[in-house]
Amino acid sequence: MNAPHVVRDFSDVGCDEALRRARDLIPFLREHAAAAEKATRLTPELLDALHRTGLVRFLQPKKWGGMELDFVAYFDIPEMLGRGDASTAWTVANLAAHHRALALWSPRAQEEIWGENPDALIASGIAYIQGRARKVPGGLEVSGEWGYSSGVDASGWCMLACVVSEGDKPVDWSMCMVPCADYEIVDDWQTLGMRATGSRTVRCKDVFVPEHRVISMYVALPGHEFPGVKVNANPMFRIPAPAVGGYCIAGALIGNAQAALEATIESVKARSTSYTAAKMRDLQTVQLRIGMAGARIDAARTWLRHNCLEVDAVYRAGGVIDVETKLRYKRDCALGVKLANEAVDSLYEMAGAQGIYDKSPMQRIFRDAHAAAGHFNFSTDAQLAPWGLVALGGEVKSPTL
Repeated sequence: MNAPHVVRDFSDVGCDEALRRARDLIPFLREHAAAAEKATRLTPELLDALHRTGLVRFLQPKKWGGMELDFVAYFDIPEMLGRGDASTAWTVANLAAHHRALALWSPRAQEEIWGENPDALIASGIAYIQGRARKVPGGLEVSGEWGYSSGVDASGWCMLACVVSEGDKPVDWSMCMVPCADYEIVDDWQTLGMRATGSRTVRCKDVFVPEHRVISMYVALPGHEFPGVKVNANPMFRIPAPAVGGYCIAGALIGNAQAALEATIESVKARSTSYTAAKMRDLQTVQLRIGMAGARIDAARTWLRHNCLEVDAVYRAGGVIDVETKLRYKRDCALGVKLANEAVDSLYEMAGAQGIYDKSPMQRIFRDAHAAAGHFNFSTDAQLAPWGLVALGGEVKSPTL
């Protein structure tokens, strides 16, 4: 017989304390990064630390024992954890973002998932086109195959996107909460980097999802009148994820770049070149690379934090953001990550032959930066042009923006 779950309450933890807990975990994350990468998932030791500190629950409503921190923490917590390990930070960013998402579902769905275990984790498959559904009495029948479901091995639920059709005609775009018993995890996560995220594919066929575990994006999105906002009144929950959804994982990558900078500074302080015995710190080219990398990372961090604070202020004042602003936020996120990853590239190049070894943290940092850069949110090709079109008087239409 299983022991009852120990219910932990983090509702009294504020932003400063949460950031302190994240900062204190950095050495632990670095120590366990190689083992998690080898396992291609977060290890039990890492998961225990994240549950114990409550850091996967920093956006969960207080009524369920979560921290319900201000929206800037959406960026800040993954950014701090990313200084220890990008994969762990990325996984936390996703799982915490899904806690914020569940706050929008019906109270019945929240009770079903968090009532017995508020530590329950939720993975996702967010590409609508990868899922298909049809209306049936009492809900939807859902099938599909969704890639890149970070943290799915540790999760009891998955938030799956689908296009709802009547015949061949799309009539809705919906998000469905599905328990792990109803989907298959495909072990296909063999990658260049970000290995410990375990972002495997999930698959299901003809799964019934009751109405209370479905959100209609087509109906709810224009005014963000989701059923959960009636009980979770914090304006933070109303900030539209399609506009700023990439900021939590962007934080992980900016933290990753900061880790590269710190590792490089530490190495240069102690190192002479292998052939001339000249001190590296006295080479102006080294000084220039360090200075440029630090400036890029600080610029990206300041820029994306500013946008998080800005959008939070708008919704706290009772406002909303228009399409052009949504696209601007998406534009900034992509370019901010590009700046941070340019810093990583420059620092890795300077690491020379020492950076090619598996034991070098710079090697994993470099691989993680390039693997994560493939995410759609960080594609400058995809994210810059739509804002440019609207700024020039054109129109961008999307049922899920």
